[in-house]
Parts: sequence; structure tokens; C-alpha cells
Amino acid sequence: MSQNEATFSIDWKALPWVPLSAIAALLAALYWNVVPSMVEVWMTDDAYSHGVLIPPLAAYIAWMQRDEILAVPAKQHTSGLVVTAFGCFVLLVGKIGAEFFLTRISMVIILTGLILTFWGFGRLRKMLFSLILLATMVPLPQIVYNKMATPLQLFSSIVASSTLQTMGVPVYRDGNIMNLAEISLGVAEACSGLRSMSSLTVLGLVIGFFLCRTTLARILLVALAIPTAIFMNVVRIVVTALMARQDPALAEGFFHSFSGWIVFLCGFGILYGIAAAFSSIENRWAPAGAAEAR
Repeated sequence: MSQNEATFSIDWKALPWVPLSAIAALLAALYWNVVPSMVEVWMTDDAYSHGVLIPPLAAYIAWMQRDEILAVPAKQHTSGLVVTAFGCFVLLVGKIGAEFFLTRISMVIILTGLILTFWGFGRLRKMLFSLILLATMVPLPQIVYNKMATPLQLFSSIVASSTLQTMGVPVYRDGNIMNLAEISLGVAEACSGLRSMSSLTVLGLVIGFFLCRTTLARILLVALAIPTAIFMNVVRIVVTALMARQDPALAEGFFHSFSGWIVFLCGFGILYGIAAAFSSIENRWAPAGAAEAR
């Protein structure tokens, strides 16, 4: 915001507490057993452990943007009722079909519909990033996760084996099993890179929001999170194989888990460096005052 724009503040006493309380009560009744089951996935599945941070982070970003949001005049829109009704339909289908993804993603759809209904398209656009971020907290359907994990396992095995052979390490690959002279290593589902890919994609969203100013740069950063995760996973497999040649115990247990964290931190560093480069390019080439508002 420019210095000439007014700063808005929330008049808490003027808020319609009765309607807000009624909506909150209805949402609590709809999702009293949906949210705890999703939290359980966050706490037990490493692929979605980042989910516990998403709701407070999305709320913080929305709060940080409150002046920009409130600067847009509120305009109720009846199309929000259609979106809300669609969210309720998705929830119903998920309940009937016992499909956890549908029941969970319906929360984001209904929340989008409520914002559109009471605040209109202008304020919804300002809150769009927080809503997209909220959608990333929902675990993918297991069938989709498995469909993605298997090709990634095979791809990582092929690239890692080729890399080792280029380095002069004799290795024979059978599917996702790499047979070295000293040990056989299996690229399991946990080593497919899908876990770090989901986390790095969310990090790409957040880093892009804070460092980049244009939508194109942010989209590119999120897109680059995918090959970054795959690349770092291949590096992890190659390093693990080289270490296992010296001591097979280094391919499992603490060392295996610790290498996962190291690879993730390196992936974060790569994404941060790319975002910083994008930001530098934007600052150099964007005309003064032409930066896109968040």
C-alpha cells in the first residue's frame, strides 16, 4: 500500500457476532469428525506432516493482508451461495462414499463460498492465496498418491543407477532394486521423493508469496519445486548407495532418516535461491510502481 492510502482497522464491536457464531456452529457440526481425522493423518504420515502448520500460516497471512482486504468494499454476491451449496454437495458425496479427500476439501470450498457470499469477488481475490494454501493441507486420495509414488520410485531408481554407473560404480537395477557388489538397495515408496515434493511445493508457495511480486514468478517457483524434489531425492539415493558400499548400516536407521532431513533442507535452500533470483530480476526490470499487489 502507498503512504497515501488509508489504514483500516477492525471495529470488533460492529461485527455481526450472532451470524458469525451461527455459521461457526454449523461448520463445527458439519466437521466435528472430519478435522480430527485429518489431524491424525498430519501427525502419523510424514508426507503430510506440514499440514499442521498450514491453518495458522494461512490465518496469519490473511491477518497480515487485513488492511488490503478491508480496503476493498464489501459487496454481497449471490453466486457465493452456489459455491457454498456445491461445497455441501461435495461433503455429502464424500460422506456417502467414505471418501476422505472430498469431505476434507469441501471445507475450503464452503469457506470460499461464504467469503464470496458476504464479501464479494474483490475481497475473495485478496484472500485467494490463503485459500489455496489451505487446500494444500488436505491429503491426496490414497489411490492418487500410490499412482504418483510408483512411477517416481522407478524413475529415481533409473536415474540413480545411471548416475552410479557414470561414476564407475558397478550396479545392476531390477525394477526399483539396485544391486551393488556389497549390498542391494530398494527404493521404497518412502524414498520415491513424493513426500519431499509435497512439502517443497507448499514451501514454494510460501516463499514465492513473500519474496516474489508477480504471479508468473510464483507459478514458476511452485513448478520448479517438483524437479527440485526429484533431483534432491536422486542425490539422496546416490549418496546412500555410496555410503552403503563402505558400511551397509549407513543405508538404514538414523543415518537414512537424517539424510532425508539434509536433502529437504538443501531443497529448501535451492528454492529460496531461485526465489531470490526471481526477486532480483523483478526489482531490476519491473517499472517503479508496477509491482503486482499481493
